[in-house]
This record gives sequence, structure tokens and C-alpha cells, in this order.
Amino acid sequence: MKLFQKLLLAPAALGLVAPVAASASELVSAGGMNSYIQQSDLHNFRVWADQNQVTNVQQFNDVKPTDWAYQALSNLIERYGCVAGYPNGTFKGGQPMTRFEAAALLNACLDRVTETTDELKRLMKEFEKELAVLKGRTDAIEAKVGQLEATQFSTTTKLKGLTSFVLGTNNFTGTYQALVEDNNKTLGATTFNYDLRLTLDTSFTGKDLLRTVLRTGNFCGYNGAPGSAYCSGLTYLEAAGGSQVAQPDVLGVSRIFYNFPVGKELSVTVGPKTHMTDPSMLGMWPSAYPADTVLDFFTYAGAPATYNLIAEGGGAGVVYSPLGIKGLTFSQNYISNNARIANPNIGGIGSFGAKSAAATQIAYAGEKDPLFNGGSYGLAVAYTYTQNLDLTIATPFALRAPIGVVNNLGFSGFWKPAVVGYVPSISWGISTSQHGYRDGGNVTTRRDVTTSWYTAFQWDDAFVKGNSLGMAVGQAQYWSKLASGGTPDDSNYLWEFWYKYQVTDNISVMPAIYYISDYNGSDGKTGPRSSKTNSNVFGALVKTTFKF
Repeated sequence: MKLFQKLLLAPAALGLVAPVAASASELVSAGGMNSYIQQSDLHNFRVWADQNQVTNVQQFNDVKPTDWAYQALSNLIERYGCVAGYPNGTFKGGQPMTRFEAAALLNACLDRVTETTDELKRLMKEFEKELAVLKGRTDAIEAKVGQLEATQFSTTTKLKGLTSFVLGTNNFTGTYQALVEDNNKTLGATTFNYDLRLTLDTSFTGKDLLRTVLRTGNFCGYNGAPGSAYCSGLTYLEAAGGSQVAQPDVLGVSRIFYNFPVGKELSVTVGPKTHMTDPSMLGMWPSAYPADTVLDFFTYAGAPATYNLIAEGGGAGVVYSPLGIKGLTFSQNYISNNARIANPNIGGIGSFGAKSAAATQIAYAGEKDPLFNGGSYGLAVAYTYTQNLDLTIATPFALRAPIGVVNNLGFSGFWKPAVVGYVPSISWGISTSQHGYRDGGNVTTRRDVTTSWYTAFQWDDAFVKGNSLGMAVGQAQYWSKLASGGTPDDSNYLWEFWYKYQVTDNISVMPAIYYISDYNGSDGKTGPRSSKTNSNVFGALVKTTFKF
């Protein structure tokens, strides 16, 4: 029993022996003194107590097992031996006691406890070094906690960071010799670039989320596309997408939005700078392929027009997740790239000049598929209406279509095996778009159609637990049907292969290779399209990612 517990038992014993309720007047009326003690002689009382010490509660003929303090009195007698009775074998638990009697009994009990304390002192001496170490650790922990409390960034905000170093090079080949030579001269050197993202997640209620993403890098051109002779040749990479907000090496706001629940089934997101693919804008992302691999095209579930990769700006979205059907979600969102501009001819929200996209998605995610023994899966169909958005600046192709309105429909999904092994996760997607062009204020719908697709594979725990291996192939947005009846020849293929080595929980190294055919899109074709001239690129890189 602990020392302080034993000390507490001493005064408790007095209450169990008899209630301390004797005032001076009561003592006088009671005859002044108990029959076995003189108040002026404590020594005699202690002698008497020792002579009349009992060793078992059953020695008292007036204490019954039904008494409320029976068990406590028994413990005091048998463990500590500091309870005495009267010569006639009674305890008289209901009789008042004098202050001298109380002092004598307390002293007797404390003598017993002191003996135990001496034992504890010997133990403390034996483990003196260990106790000193524990005390030092406790003091150090208390000091660190105090320091953290004094210097903590915020009680409501968490900061997460991601930095990627990308070292790589390109080599151009093809039948368009002049363009191939020019690309190798301007984009063929080995380069070293970086991408930095700082995410601040704030919650005021525990269920809401205010997200602010700061981002910078030293790639160049929107989405990494070559914009000048001084650009990195590592173009169209995921790390290059949006890595610079204003210009290289300038930190700016990449995302800022607020998400909050409305009841148990509805989630609302609103922000002056968000994207339709942000997690809170869609009920489910229909891909199991990682978003931080190589080419940016493969991060849009095969449907960069439907999940419009350049639709970012002011907007809002809602996600409905019915409780009665687990895994089913409905989402609707709207984004305007130039929502900050007041002139309705060149900006705004829902105006003629808004560069905007409105997306609707119905998705379902299941934990156990019915065909392959328990793998998880997801399926989604999405429709997006865009106006004034030109994808030619953001993907490795050149539609060169007049800016107008586009109806985009995408189908995407994924499947992940229940057991990690030789069978990879599979992600796929396809998107088709019908284009309409503006003639003044009117919109003319034509039958020009563009298409994109992809298939991606990922092996978890490849060769070493924690590492992963992946490959993806697909076609970015290309003309698949022309209203004029001509034969389109504008397609290009993309392919990537990578292995991600997890050095620690926070550091990974990923060597990768990739290939893009018709790197310059229709600009790489001369004369009649049937000539099929082209400029292709084969690239290799090493991407090191730090998460903190």
C-alpha cells in the first residue's frame, strides 16, 4: 500500500473507533472521565492500550458483521494493530471520545505507519538512481510541454508541407527534323527543379475545414508547358502543374476554401480559389492511381476535360451522401477562373465573360467487389459544362479551337485487390466532349468531338514492403470527329513508368521514365495531316519528395 494511503488510514481510524463529538460540557455531564483513563496521563493510556490491544475484530462482543464500519475496523485491527477495546471486551463504537483519547490513538497508529515508512525509505534508497532518472525525465517532459504551449503556432491550425526535387532530361526524336533539332537545342539539357507546397488546415468545430495552400517552384509556363526558350524541358509534369502562382520562385496562394457540414448528409465548400477536383468538392475521386507521380495528365482519371484541369478560381460545391446507401455520393460544383474580375464581359461569376466550369458527378465506392473476392472499387460518371476555357495551354496537344462552350462527359473507375501481391490496382477513365463555338453572343453547336482515355496500374509493396511500382498509358484530349467530315490526325500518346522507394516515412525517391508522342500537337505537323510528321520526346527523371 502506498505511503500516503497508509497515512490517510490513521485519521480514518479515529472515526471508526468512535465519533469525535465530545465537548467540555458533554464530558462534565458524562462524569468527566472514562472509567479506564485519566485525561492528565497519556502515558498511562498508551500502556493501557498496549495491554488491551486486540488482534481480531471478533474479540469485541458489541461489534457485529452487519455494522457499517465492520470491514474497515477489521482491516485496521489486523493490518495495523492500532485499535484498542475496553477491559470488558466491548468497543463502544457509538460512544464519544475525548481529544486526549483521539491524540493517543492517532499517535499509536502513526507509530505503526512510521515503521512502514522506514521500509519505504529503504526501498527508495535502493532505487535512488532509477528514481532520479525518472524524476529528470519527468522534469524534462514538463519543460518541453511548457515550451510547446508557449510557442505553439495555433490551437486550431495544422501545417503540412511537401517539397519535391526533380532532376531529369529529355531527348526528342521524330520525322519533323527541324522541330526535333529545335526542341533538343532548347529543351534537351539536364535540369534541376523544385516544387514546394505548404498546406494549412484549420478547424474551428472539429468538423469543418479551412484550407490554405501556398505553392511555388521554378518550372515555367502554365502547367509546365514550354513558354519560352528559358523553360525547363521537364514539361507537363505533375510537379510543374501550378507550381508557380505568379512567376518562378514566388510563393503565392494556390488554394483557399472553407468546407463545412450541413446536417449529417450534406457537405458544402466555398472559396475564392479552389478546384473541382479538390477532395471536398467531389464525393469520391474515381481513381486509385497516385496523384504525385510523373505526368500531370494521369492525375485527372483519364478525363482532363470533364475534371477540367485548368478550372480553378472562385466557386462553390455541395456533396450529398445519403445515409441509407453507404458509398453513394452526389456532387455539384461551379468554378470561375476569373471570378475576381468585375467586368462581366471578361470575368465574373455566371457572366458572359466568365471562364467557368460546372460539374455534376454521381459516384459509388464499394468495400467488397462481387466478382473478385473482396477487392474495393469505385465508379463515377461526371458531366461538366465549360465556357471560355481553352485546354490547349495545359495539355500536350493543340486543338486550336475557337473558345466557346463544351459539353464534357466522363466515365472513370478503379479496382484494388483485397490482398497485396502480384495483382495490381487498376484505374481507368474515358472522356468525350462536344464543342460549340460562339458567333458574337450566339452559341453554335457543332459535331466536333474530342476524346481522351487512360489506364493505370499500381503494385503496392513492390519488391520491398512500403515501396510501390506503377505504369500508365493513355491519350490526352484529341480530335476524334470533325463536323467537316475530314479525318482527324491530331492524337498523341502518353506513357510513364516509375518505381517509388520509401526511404523513411517522410522521404521517398522515385526514378521514372516517360514518353509523349506528337509532343507539339498539331503544331508539329506540316503540310497535309496525312504526312504524319511528328516530334516525340523520351524523358527520364529522379523525383525526391520530402513530406513534413
